[in-house]
Amino acid sequence: MAIEVRPVEGKKDFKKFLNFPYKVYRAKTGEPGGHYDAWVPPLDMDMKHMFDRKHNGLFDHAELQEYLAYRNGAVAGRIVAIVDHAFCEYQNTKTGFVGFFEAYDDVDVAKALFSTAEDWVRSKGMARVIGPINGSTNYQLGNQIDSFDTLPVIEMPYSPPYYGKLYEAAGYAKDQDLYSYKMKTTLKLSDKITRVAELARKRSKVEIRTVEMKNWDRDVNYVREIWDDAWRDNWGYVPWNKSEFDQLADGLKMAIDPKITLFAYVDGKPVGFAFPIPDLNPVFHGMNGKLLPFGIFKLLAGKKKADSIRIAAFGVRKEYQNKGIDALFVYELYTRGVKQGVRGAEFSWILESNLHLRNLLENWGAEHYRTHRVYGKEL
Repeated sequence: MAIEVRPVEGKKDFKKFLNFPYKVYRAKTGEPGGHYDAWVPPLDMDMKHMFDRKHNGLFDHAELQEYLAYRNGAVAGRIVAIVDHAFCEYQNTKTGFVGFFEAYDDVDVAKALFSTAEDWVRSKGMARVIGPINGSTNYQLGNQIDSFDTLPVIEMPYSPPYYGKLYEAAGYAKDQDLYSYKMKTTLKLSDKITRVAELARKRSKVEIRTVEMKNWDRDVNYVREIWDDAWRDNWGYVPWNKSEFDQLADGLKMAIDPKITLFAYVDGKPVGFAFPIPDLNPVFHGMNGKLLPFGIFKLLAGKKKADSIRIAAFGVRKEYQNKGIDALFVYELYTRGVKQGVRGAEFSWILESNLHLRNLLENWGAEHYRTHRVYGKEL
């Protein structure tokens, strides 16, 4: 049966590209996809912004090419080939990305999609490719390899169980694993976290303050400075483009709870931050990507009821790392969160090589319950 891969051109193609995941995850009787109840459809408006060349700051430093695969004339898969020039420059590498991959359980279609995307990034001078990277390494990344029956938390990707097989069939191998940890507030704080937090408070004279909404722009700038310092040597790191970071900050401003959005100060200087966001995926799960006309009401109602958070943005300046500030953040997030009605949290994603934070969480009793894998391939 004939397979053809074509670039996405025009609104009609983009609509097919946008809607294809529903064919994979919410297939109707007789269709080749499946039904994966844990999948949370992304908001259409977010996806449209992602590929908006005029308004998404990603395109200040990256090139993308979207593709659709057809089997006998019917859409059977999609992929995006990506070159992030900021990533290549900062990491001193010739590495392109593949992202937004979705396909039926069809090895031949997957191979055709990957091969086409690889040819495109190779034509841009790349010698290697990694993925899934959905835009840049500052966005969603990784293919889920376990825990398929549980909803992902907000801004974490979901994948069906067979995607790993499709990557490997196309010649990809593990490049990096990203871990997710979960805990319930029925799990009491460990004596070690309490002790280390208190030592950090006394020895390093760390003061924890909440975000100041009236000084939002200032605090956002603090986050960006700390983030760039804390993460600069990490796998996959690329400095934030200012317009992208401002767009991220605008979204966070609407989502965060200021009472548990924290900064660490030493001698009046901000040295760390922890930005938890409410997990609204149980609300998004039933909205089918549509915020309007009635989704906005579900969102507002769900935000009030959300009792779980994702610790998604967390960083400490290099010179203040290994001084117990991470334990102090965990202590403060826990104690303040309980007062706000939080009943559970996910820490994600955490590099598998981040043994310090992993050991802190595992010794406490937090559960490593999900892994997302980034694959790589030499071209």
